[in-house]
Amino acid sequence: MTTKVKATAKYVRISPTKVRQLTRLIAGQHVDEAKRILQFADKSAADPLLKVLNSAIANAENNDDLDPDELYVDQAFADEGPTLKRYQPRALGRAYRIRKRTSHITVVVAPAEEN
Repeated sequence: MTTKVKATAKYVRISPTKVRQLTRLIAGQHVDEAKRILQFADKSAADPLLKVLNSAIANAENNDDLDPDELYVDQAFADEGPTLKRYQPRALGRAYRIRKRTSHITVVVAPAEEN
């Protein structure tokens, strides 16, 4: 039975669609390769996603006594959090809605299976 360890960051002030672009890149990768991808990604979502990945690796190492060199990213996903609704005044007394989206980022790591 493989042990899966996860870490979650909630209410991150970035759109889930922006985070999902990077979660697709790191899913299934070795954790070192996933870190490398996120460090050199020129996206604003890379920083919070890297922070959650490092937290998942630390959880696996400290709580479950797993070797961080044998871990890979089992799952990475971003769910939609609550949206902050703001309004911007426009011409002729109108108002445009501004939606400030938040996301819940989850990264699941697991040791590589021996086949």
